[in-house]
Amino acid sequence: MSVKVGKSQLVTLVAERMDVTKVDTELAIDTMLTVISEQLQQGNEVSLPGLGKLLVTPTKERSGVRPGTTERITIPAGQKISFRASSTLKNALTSS
Repeated sequence: MSVKVGKSQLVTLVAERMDVTKVDTELAIDTMLTVISEQLQQGNEVSLPGLGKLLVTPTKERSGVRPGTTERITIPAGQKISFRASSTLKNALTSS
């Protein structure tokens, strides 16, 4: 059974592992997430060694159905965030 690890749990785990305060850890995590978000908004790829990379990928215009009705709609082209796991992470998951 998997357990959801949220921000507060991450802060606690990192603070304990690094032997620093939760306040400092939360500031570092918030700053890191802000920088990652800003880089993705600029269209840059973000590499997280040992984990993977986040990148912005374009989506094509496509047709769909409006929820709750049968009305056909056109969903405009746009962008989405993709995550590609590193081979290190993939190998760790398959060997455990």
